Amino acid sequence: MLNDRIRDALRSARGARRRAVYVVGRPAIAARGAWYDFVEWFNGLGFSENAILLAFAVAVGLGGALGVVGFYKLIDLAFAVFFRWPSTFLSRTELLAYRPLLTAAGLTTAWLVMQRIGRGHDGLNVPDVQLAVARRGGDVPARPAVARTAASAITIGSGGSAGSEGPVAVLGSAIGSWLSRVFRFDASRATVLVGAGAAAGISAAFNAPLAGAFFALEEILGSFAAGSFSAVVVSSVIAAVVSRAFFGNHPAFPVPTEYGYTLLREVLLLYPVLGVVTGLASACYIWCYFKVDDWARRLPLRGVALPIAGGLLVGALVYLSRGLLVGYGHLSVRLEVFGRMTWYALALLASGKIVATSITLNGGGSGGVFTPSLYIGAATGGAFGVAMARLFPGLHLHPEAYALVGMGALVAGATDAPITGILIVFEMTDDYAIVLPLMLTTVICHAIARRLEPDSLYSGWLRRRGERLDQGTDEGVLAELRVAHAYEPSPRVFAAGTPVATMLEQLGEGTQATFPIIDEDGVLCGVVTIADLGQAVRNNAAVDVLAAVDLAGPTETVTLSDTLLEAIRRLGVRGASALPVVEEGSGRLIGIVSRANILALYERRLTGPAASGGASAVHSR
Repeated sequence: MLNDRIRDALRSARGARRRAVYVVGRPAIAARGAWYDFVEWFNGLGFSENAILLAFAVAVGLGGALGVVGFYKLIDLAFAVFFRWPSTFLSRTELLAYRPLLTAAGLTTAWLVMQRIGRGHDGLNVPDVQLAVARRGGDVPARPAVARTAASAITIGSGGSAGSEGPVAVLGSAIGSWLSRVFRFDASRATVLVGAGAAAGISAAFNAPLAGAFFALEEILGSFAAGSFSAVVVSSVIAAVVSRAFFGNHPAFPVPTEYGYTLLREVLLLYPVLGVVTGLASACYIWCYFKVDDWARRLPLRGVALPIAGGLLVGALVYLSRGLLVGYGHLSVRLEVFGRMTWYALALLASGKIVATSITLNGGGSGGVFTPSLYIGAATGGAFGVAMARLFPGLHLHPEAYALVGMGALVAGATDAPITGILIVFEMTDDYAIVLPLMLTTVICHAIARRLEPDSLYSGWLRRRGERLDQGTDEGVLAELRVAHAYEPSPRVFAAGTPVATMLEQLGEGTQATFPIIDEDGVLCGVVTIADLGQAVRNNAAVDVLAAVDLAGPTETVTLSDTLLEAIRRLGVRGASALPVVEEGSGRLIGIVSRANILALYERRLTGPAASGGASAVHSR
C-alpha cells in the first residue's frame, strides 16, 4: 500500500513537471520561432553589406562602451571592498602592511570566479580573439568573456598588476560575436563585427578612437581591407563618444603640463638611443612573462595555492613600491611622477612592473598586458630622460617627454603593434610635435625587440599552444592551406626542344602567363613567361632557331605539401605570377600554382567553409 502511494506521488510529480515544462516551454519555443522568422525576413531584405555592417557597428560600439563603463564600476567596487573598507579600521601603515594579504585574497577570488562562472576555462584574451577570427569565423564565446571581465576587475581592484585593455577588448569582441550569432551572419561579417567590438573596447577605455580602430585592424583582424575599415572606425568613434559622456574628454593617463624637446638634435641623437633601451626592455618583458609562466607550471602548487602565493608576492612588491606599481582602482599613476624621481628608482619601477605583471597573470589573476606595457615604457623612458638630464644639464631636457615616447615604443615592442603605440600617445597628447621622436623611437624599439625576441606577448602565447598567427588573419589562413588545395594539375607545358616560334603561335590560347619547360623525363628545366617571349621578339632573336630551353629561366618551386604562405613568399622572391609544383626529390613537374588561384582560395576560405579535397578546390570551377 505504501509503495503504491509512493508510486502515485512520483507519477503525479512527474506529470506536474511535464505540464510546467509544457506551459513554460511552449511560449519560449514560440518566441524562438518568431525570432528566427524575423531574422530570416531581415536577412532577406537585401540591404547592402556596407549598410548592415555600419548599422551593427553602431550597436557594437554602444555595447562596447557600456561594457567598459560597467567594467570600471566593477574595478571601483573591488577596490572599495579590498581597500577602502579596510581603511576605515586600519591605519595607512597597517593597510600597507596587510596589502600582500589583500592582494592574495583578490587573486584567489578572481581564480574562483574563473572556476565557477568560467567553469574552469582560462578565460579569453586578445590572442584568443585573434584565434577566433583566424580559425573559428569570429566565434567568441560569451560566458568565458564575461567571467574574464569580472575576474579582471577583481584582480585590478585588489591591487594586482594587470591591464584593462584585454578584458574590454574581449568583451567588445564577444558582443560583436553574439550579435552575429543572433542574426545568423556568415563568418566574413562576424569577423568584422568582432574587430569592431575590440576597437570599441580600446577606444572607450583609453579615450582613443584612432588607437582603438588601428589596434583592431592591426592586431585582431590583421588586415586594413576596405570592407572592415569603415565598420571598425564607426564602432570606435561611437564608443569614444559614449565613454566621454560618462568619464569626460580627457586622456586615460594624465599628461604632464610641460614636456617636449628643446633641440632638434635630441630627435637624431637621444631618441634613437631610447629606442634601443626600450627595445631591450620589451625583450626583457616578453622573456620574463613566459619564463614565469614556465616556472608556475612546474611549481608543486595546485588549485587555490597558486593565486594565494602569487597574490602575496605581488602585494609585497607593491608594498615595497609604496603603491606606485599599480595606482588606485582604475585610476593610474600620473605621468608627472616619472619625471621627478631618480633614474634608478624609475628603473626599479620598470623592473618591478615587469615582474609583478608576470606573476599576476601567470599566478591566477586576470587582465591584459597592454596597459602594463604603457607603464613599463613610461618608467623606462622616464629613467632614460632623467639620466640624460643629469648628464647634460645645459640641454634643459624634459624627462616627461621621454616617458611619453617610451610608452608608445614599448607597446610596439611588447605587443607587436607599432601603429597603435604611436597613435595612443599622439591621442593622449594631441601634439604633432611629439610625433617625430615618437615615430623614430617606436620603429627602432620594434626592430630591436623583434631581433632579440621574435615572439610578442600575443604571438608567444599562441605559439605555446601550437598556433601561429604572425600577422593576424592573412598569414593564419594561408599557413593552414597547402599548395595541394590551390594548384592547377594540367597547365600548358612545353618540351625543352620546342621551337620558340611554336610557342608564339599558341600564346592566344588561354590566360596562362608562365610556361614550365620540361625535359623528356618530365623534370623541370625552367620557365618561360610571356614577358620572356616578348623580349625575344623585340630583340629580333631567331625565333625559328631558338628552342624553349634556350629562353627558360630559373624559378622557385614548391611541392604539394608546402603551405600557401610559403608559396606566396617564394612568388615574391622573383616577382612571379605562378610557380611550378614539383615532386619532392625527383623534380618532376606536377602542375603550377598561381597567385590568382591562391587569392581566390583565400577569399573563399574567409567567406565560406574550409577548402576540402586536393586540387579540385581550384580546377572544379
